[in-house]
Amino acid sequence: MKYSSRYATCAGREIHYTEWGAQHSSTVVAWHGLARTGRDMDELAEHLSGRYRVICPDTLGRGLSQWSPDPGNEYTLAFYAKLAAGLFDRLGIGQAHWVGTSMGGAIGTVCAGGLVLPELKGRIKSLVVNDSAPRLADAALARIRAYAGNPPAFDTIAELEAFFREVYKPYGWLSDAQWRRLTETSTRRLPDGRVTPHYDPAMVRQFIDHPNDYELWAHYDAIEVPVLCLRGEHSDLVLRDATDEMLRRGPGRLSLARVVEVAGCGHAPALNVPEQLNLVAAFIDRHEAAQPAASTSPATAALP
Repeated sequence: MKYSSRYATCAGREIHYTEWGAQHSSTVVAWHGLARTGRDMDELAEHLSGRYRVICPDTLGRGLSQWSPDPGNEYTLAFYAKLAAGLFDRLGIGQAHWVGTSMGGAIGTVCAGGLVLPELKGRIKSLVVNDSAPRLADAALARIRAYAGNPPAFDTIAELEAFFREVYKPYGWLSDAQWRRLTETSTRRLPDGRVTPHYDPAMVRQFIDHPNDYELWAHYDAIEVPVLCLRGEHSDLVLRDATDEMLRRGPGRLSLARVVEVAGCGHAPALNVPEQLNLVAAFIDRHEAAQPAASTSPATAALP
């Protein structure tokens, strides 16, 4: 795996990201889920990096990115969209394809719709939402709030890996090496020496202070670019009535939306096996070929 680990200041906050295929002008932004990090996108980024520049951020409060000093206001989709806009500008990205898992798909939906930041309208060339929809199941949201707001702590990395293997079982198949990397790239050590998932527990304030933040139909209805929704076959978060409605509204009404169910997965497919990687790559390739490549600003294309 060949990538660079980098940092950028966006909306006044330090954001960590990995960059793959930096020599390419056409760009894919791959954004992770709620309590995860950008390293979840390693397999996808490596798969795409032969022909695309791939940017995989850690969201504010996750991984190596800064934790918010104002969690009630900044752990929101609107602020995450501001971070995305800042990252586009900082890295000289004119347009990009977007792949987002769960929360990452919701951020992409807000960005592509352009209601929060009109300057982002048209800068998303295509959108893949991985087990993400404009309406989410209440019971599953309650489950996520419960575990995300109270991350456990363990004496050993082995115990933490066992926890991850259980809570993320719906991801589908991962190799032992992938489970180990998932663990090691999302672990932080507490002052007492124990280990815990690498995110700010205060990020769950999003669901308390902004309970309607994931009701995204207005944003989805404003999207005018191709959308691919991947739904985990056994997902309890994205239900079939929501994906059916996606095909009737917004880009679906324009015949620009497609839904594919991913067998053997719940919330959310890990995007780590050939069938899933090839599906995403084919969608991006098709819509990259349909549009002229956006140029990258040479003045801001690379960071030291």
